[in-house]
Amino acid sequence: MRLSMKSDYALRALFHLVDHYGQAPVSIREIAERNDIPRRFLEQIMIDLRHCGWVRSTAGRDGGYALAQKPEEITMGQVVRHFDGQLAPIACVSASHYERCSQESRCRFRRVMLEIRNFTARLMDKATLASVAIGRPVTDREVFAEDLLEGAGI
Repeated sequence: MRLSMKSDYALRALFHLVDHYGQAPVSIREIAERNDIPRRFLEQIMIDLRHCGWVRSTAGRDGGYALAQKPEEITMGQVVRHFDGQLAPIACVSASHYERCSQESRCRFRRVMLEIRNFTARLMDKATLASVAIGRPVTDREVFAEDLLEGAGI
């Protein structure tokens, strides 16, 4: 699974708003600059987030965006599904965007793809903005752990 830029940027913006939860609205300029998001693209994403009821906007000089729901009520799964449509790595194991494959009855790797879908969905649906926000950032050491280096392309 690979997130689209829309999902990536939406999550960046939402986590920025989590950091300011209960405070004054945050300007779109600040969100864009602090999270390396092109402002025009962010404006469209924020409109989508507002339509979903996850953020609210306030007009005016001191206006901006704030979370419209508690961080405990929004999951990464909801956000990614909204922008990307599915969490399945291939269409023949997607419940929402299923596409038949001619090899389904004899495919040797479809079960692994289904397990990846199920694991990913459970993890993303359990990951609320609140629970993820208290975590620590991933280090390079974790990404390039020696026991994973054999899996080139991870």
